Amino acid sequence: MVFPFIWMILTSLKTYAESIHVPPVFIPKNFQWVNYKDVFDLLPFFKFMFNTLIITVIRTGGQLLLCSLAAYAFARIEFPGRNFLFLIALSVLMVPGQVFLLPQYMIMVKLGWLNTLQAVVVPGLFSAFGTFLLRQFFMGLPKELEEAARLDGCNHFQIYWRIMLPLAKPGLVALGIFTTLWSWNELMWPMIVNSSPDTMTLSVGLSSLQGQYLTNYPVLMAGSFLAILPMLILFMILQKQFIEGIAITGSK
Repeated sequence: MVFPFIWMILTSLKTYAESIHVPPVFIPKNFQWVNYKDVFDLLPFFKFMFNTLIITVIRTGGQLLLCSLAAYAFARIEFPGRNFLFLIALSVLMVPGQVFLLPQYMIMVKLGWLNTLQAVVVPGLFSAFGTFLLRQFFMGLPKELEEAARLDGCNHFQIYWRIMLPLAKPGLVALGIFTTLWSWNELMWPMIVNSSPDTMTLSVGLSSLQGQYLTNYPVLMAGSFLAILPMLILFMILQKQFIEGIAITGSK
């Protein structure tokens, strides 16, 4: 698991000739730290990182709120057609995401949102996966808690906000981690709707370093390492919750 990261870091410190040498050169003769400087010379790297950070934070917050609201409704509120609507929501998981690209793009064009951050943010504010995951958590909570809250005069939103949501923290953490990783690394949709450097994300900006006939792999690997560094730090900090989230997701 660690080897690809080691190879990326070592490649980022090679000369171009060493990066394409056959047989491969594992350790460069002289570390080329200038490759990291070239990343900042070729790209507005901090601008791309800021755009990616804004998109990731808003998407993650939106999914935690909207998916938890929908999940609570599907799990705890009785209303006509509840199971049918939930099956329709789950059917989205059976369709490849590429199918939605053209309809979503046409919507963005009609809204005049091309080359804006909201064009990337809005389609990712809700997910069927997040709704399904959190619904399983809400369904596993004791009904006695909800009944006791109703006796105390709580309405549905108060039960959701004050009782159910805190108890679903493991599910929220798992969904938050998955959404953060997905938003930070997404390439296809941001590339389709944004072509302006002012609204590009890191993944799109790094893809511009790949040429049609020539790619400077050391510079590309340097940029890639800088791009994944925040996620590596986040993983090191939250690795316990990350592993628990995956385990809970599988068991649910």
